[in-house]
Amino acid sequence: MINKGPCLVRRDRTVLLDCSHPEFEPARDRLPMFAELVKSPPLYHTYRITPLSLWNAAALGASADGITECLGQLSGHGLPSGLAEEMKLLMSRYGRLTLHSADGAERLLLRGDSVELLNEPEVGTAAAACGFQRTGPLEMTGNAAHRGMLKQELARAGYPVLDSAGYHQGEALDISWKKADDSFALRDYQREAAERFETFCGSGIIVLPCGAGKTIVGLAVLEASRCETLILTSNATSVRQWTEELKMRSNLAPESVGEYTGERRQVRPVTVATYQMLTHRVAKGDGFKHMGLFNERNWGLIIYDEVHLLPAPVFRATAEIQATRRLGLTATLVREDGREGDVFSLIGPKIYDCPWKTLERRGWIAAVQCLEVPVPMEPELKKRYLYGTAKEKFRLASVNPAKTEMAAKIIKAHKGASILVIGQYLDQLAELAAILEAPVITGKTPQQERVKLYNAFNEGVVPVLIVSKVANFAVNLPDASVAIEVSGAYGSRQEEAQRLGRVLRPKRGDNRAYFYTLVTEDSREQEFALRRRLFLTEQGYGYTVMPKFGEESEMEFEDPKCGNPRGEEASGS
Repeated sequence: MINKGPCLVRRDRTVLLDCSHPEFEPARDRLPMFAELVKSPPLYHTYRITPLSLWNAAALGASADGITECLGQLSGHGLPSGLAEEMKLLMSRYGRLTLHSADGAERLLLRGDSVELLNEPEVGTAAAACGFQRTGPLEMTGNAAHRGMLKQELARAGYPVLDSAGYHQGEALDISWKKADDSFALRDYQREAAERFETFCGSGIIVLPCGAGKTIVGLAVLEASRCETLILTSNATSVRQWTEELKMRSNLAPESVGEYTGERRQVRPVTVATYQMLTHRVAKGDGFKHMGLFNERNWGLIIYDEVHLLPAPVFRATAEIQATRRLGLTATLVREDGREGDVFSLIGPKIYDCPWKTLERRGWIAAVQCLEVPVPMEPELKKRYLYGTAKEKFRLASVNPAKTEMAAKIIKAHKGASILVIGQYLDQLAELAAILEAPVITGKTPQQERVKLYNAFNEGVVPVLIVSKVANFAVNLPDASVAIEVSGAYGSRQEEAQRLGRVLRPKRGDNRAYFYTLVTEDSREQEFALRRRLFLTEQGYGYTVMPKFGEESEMEFEDPKCGNPRGEEASGS
């Protein structure tokens, strides 16, 4: 009798995972290594194997035979005819085209491993569009200035390039870890991630969950590279965190570390800037006046923090600086604009990825229980909802006044915890702040006031903090153990990952946290909430939909399995 596994593998490279199968969880842990989660309804999860997912798997050392064997085990029987051969072909393209320096610094060689490969129409067309011409049976030559464009075009044509053209060293920098900090040491996965960057000779993406210490990994790469470095990140709060970590962990003098934000314009051997500054312009038709920061110093390394947020103009600038080492740091490679392929070609392939659940089991991040709380609509709101446009319906469901009462109940149930209430709409947040008697941080809150409130929250002086989407990114709130999401940006998986990240830092004691999503019943918000769950489901988090939130009786929580809690602070974000 043939053993039926948890997966059904289709000829179109989609994989259906049976959520009720006894082997569901092991299969869910293995599939993301080479497939992307597309849908996650309760009965079957749908994954898709794409060229990009296979190339990233190849960059991490996976083989086509290994993936075929894995799929065969998960399905319990053979694969559809031709699928193994197709995956082998797609994966084989990774590394067959390589880029090398020519005799002069102005020229590059594109080499193929066979005459037939360079004769492929897609390869020839993409290379010719970038000014590369055939100069031998196995090579083409072109201008080094088109290095990024060539990699983009060939990746889009289905032929990724392995860039071996080398990188300039940049200005040397005397940097090392502070010897006096005996309490600090790189964790094994942080060290491994930094070493993988060195193995790849200077370009690639490191994927780690929020709270796992991506900042420390970046500093480890900087320390090993020992060159002047430009660090780009998502907001001014994150800039401050990077500069504080640099001064606390390294021997760099304060005058060697600069901040390039709306408040300060310091260009120093290590400079930390925001994407917003680089893309700032006075009027729509004007140029980006701060994009010249890429050429202000002889940078030997550029670190892209939260690389999934990279704005389109920064992609264009990155295409022009391919001779500089590039490190991308992120908790998720999901982009709402679908430009994951450009991240791959311009920043580099995924070179390290440690699953969230692996770090949770080892106690490096908190064990999180994800709960969806249905919230009813009052008759008057329901009437307005029924006659609204699609956009109006989503907003009405998102700002449902009953969510305020529900948030108050959850806060009461978690008395003594450090609680974040996160939302999208400012009027809703203002109402919550008034009723809950809690401070609120939005994009209009001055930076100094934000820092003051974040510090008060971290010190326990402010037990409940209400935040808009400004807290989605790189905010250091290690003691936050409960997050209540009252509204979000439609179905953004990216945003859901960042918001969950706010409570992932390891906790003292039982090392667990709670992530609540308030969703209006029988509304469009339910559809978008389902989409937002995709990323968390892919990371191994199961959602519990609470049938009723008890008002009279105490709430009961399932204790997540959290391995060996260490109760330690995570280094960096």
